[in-house]
Amino acid sequence: MASFNRLFIGSSRLSSVGPRTSSSLLNCYSSLPRTTLITTIDMKSKFQQVYDTLKYELLHDPSFVFDDDSRQWVDKMIDYNVPGGKMVRAVSVVDSYWLLKEEEELTDNEVFLACALGWSIEWLQAYLIVHDDIMDGSYTRRGQPCWFRLSEIGMSAVNDGVILRNHVFKILKRYFHNKVYYVHLLDLFNEVEFQTVSGQMIDAIAAHVGEKDLSNYTLSFYRRMVAYKSSYYSFYLPVACAFLMFGESLDDHIQMKDILVEMGIYYQVQNDYLDTFGDPNVFGKTGTDTEERKCSWLVVKALELANEEQKKILNGAYEEYENKTNEELVKSIEAYPNKVVQEILKSCLTKIYRKHK
Repeated sequence: MASFNRLFIGSSRLSSVGPRTSSSLLNCYSSLPRTTLITTIDMKSKFQQVYDTLKYELLHDPSFVFDDDSRQWVDKMIDYNVPGGKMVRAVSVVDSYWLLKEEEELTDNEVFLACALGWSIEWLQAYLIVHDDIMDGSYTRRGQPCWFRLSEIGMSAVNDGVILRNHVFKILKRYFHNKVYYVHLLDLFNEVEFQTVSGQMIDAIAAHVGEKDLSNYTLSFYRRMVAYKSSYYSFYLPVACAFLMFGESLDDHIQMKDILVEMGIYYQVQNDYLDTFGDPNVFGKTGTDTEERKCSWLVVKALELANEEQKKILNGAYEEYENKTNEELVKSIEAYPNKVVQEILKSCLTKIYRKHK
């Protein structure tokens, strides 16, 4: 355990990794007891060394000849946009795989690969939010100016987002191309990305229409938009990655997918609430949904609860929604026939319930 703790303590700078290869890094791992893998290791510290390794390899990709300027640009761009969040998606991959194993230990290779899959999702998230911030005209993200708001970046951020997107598939190819589930992994990432950007499209169209007419801002429309925009990549993708790595067919777990999508809708409602009522100093983001007339949960509820003291009612409506949704999700989870999947779903729900408290 001591050697594992030392392995994952380090800075995010490129110099901390140097020319070490991924195979030598894998050999540094000690096998981890199931009882201590998740509970006693700080997650961000645990993922740090894997992040350093992945970044180093991307900055020395032989398919592109970097010069000093381009390497420094990409180095800064990755550090600015990929780490720094709560890493709920990345942690869910490791948590889910660990619960699926039902054994005393995870091997060196399993720990590294689960972390690499987690970071692949964080890279995908980075690409999505770089473009989302541009589309929304946002000002801050994770407590700092949005990438495109930096004076030296501007609309170059569009291309940077595409680079981040390509990094995802570089990582997957490097570590999973010889796995039997590689094609299924690629299909999963491609499908979820398509669902997410399609959800962003629905959101953008709704915002344009909403400038003149809010009649289409209904709960059913909101649920459809959010399911595509957020649920699939935030909740289904991490768990699905763990299941593929474990050797499971995703077609055998449709009910699990439905529960995770519902959980993702709850998560987005929570984010909408915090966009208006959350403290930017705590949550790291200045909300603009109301000003932009976005189809957020608060707007949908405000339209339902017109002619009332809005802020008081909306707060109360959110509390009621949160408690009811949590109860329904717990019931759905406990009705799931597989106890291990129940553990995984409860682990996901625990990460987000009452996040605003």
